[in-house]
Amino acid sequence: MAGRAAAATGRPPLTERRRAETRMEIAEEAVRLFAAQGVAAVTAEDIASASGVSTRTLWRYFRSKEECVRPLLTTGLEVLAEHLRDWRGEGSLAEAILALKPADGSGPRAPELRDLVRLCRDEPGLRAVWLEAHYDAEAAFAALIADRTDRPADDLAVRMEAGLLNTALRVGVEDWALRADPADARSLGRTITGVLRMAAHVIEAQPPLPAGTARRAGR
Repeated sequence: MAGRAAAATGRPPLTERRRAETRMEIAEEAVRLFAAQGVAAVTAEDIASASGVSTRTLWRYFRSKEECVRPLLTTGLEVLAEHLRDWRGEGSLAEAILALKPADGSGPRAPELRDLVRLCRDEPGLRAVWLEAHYDAEAAFAALIADRTDRPADDLAVRMEAGLLNTALRVGVEDWALRADPADARSLGRTITGVLRMAAHVIEAQPPLPAGTARRAGR
C-alpha cells in the first residue's frame, strides 16, 4: 500500500527515503569529524558513533570511511540528473539546461559541502571519492541525454555534452568552495546557475561533428 502511494506521488518509498536520510546524516558527521581532526585521525567507528548507527550499518552503506562523504558530494549532480529525467526531449538540450533553476544554496548543508570540497584538495582519499562521483555522473548524464535526444550513449557529441555539464558542475562547486563567504549560502545556487548557463551556451553554439565521427568505430 505504501509503495503504491509513493508511486502515485512520485516520491520514493519511505524505507528508501529513510535510507537516503541516514546516508546523509552519516556524511554530515563524517565531514564534521574530518574537518575537526583530519581524515587519518578519524575511524569508521568514530563516524558511526557520531551518527548514531552501528559500525556494521555504516559498512552496509559505504565501502570506506572516505566514501561516507559521497552523499554530500553528489547532491548537485543528482539535481541535474533528475532534471534531465524530467525533460521529455522538447526543444534543445541547451534550452533544457537553461530552464533549470537550482535552489539558492543547499540549505543548511552548504557549510558542510564547502568544508568537504576544501578538504578534497589535500586529502587523496576524499579527492578520489569526489572524482569517482563525477565519473559516474558523467556516464549517467550521457545515458539520459542519449535517451532524450534519440542518440546512442556512445555518440561522441553526447559524451562531449555530458562531459561539459559534468565539468561545469565540478569546477563551479570547487570555485565556490574556495571563495564562499560562510555567511552567504545562496552564493552556491548562483554559481551553479552561472556555470550551467555557460555550459548551455557552449552546447548551443557547437558546430555539428564531421560525418563519421558521431559514433565510435564499429557502430
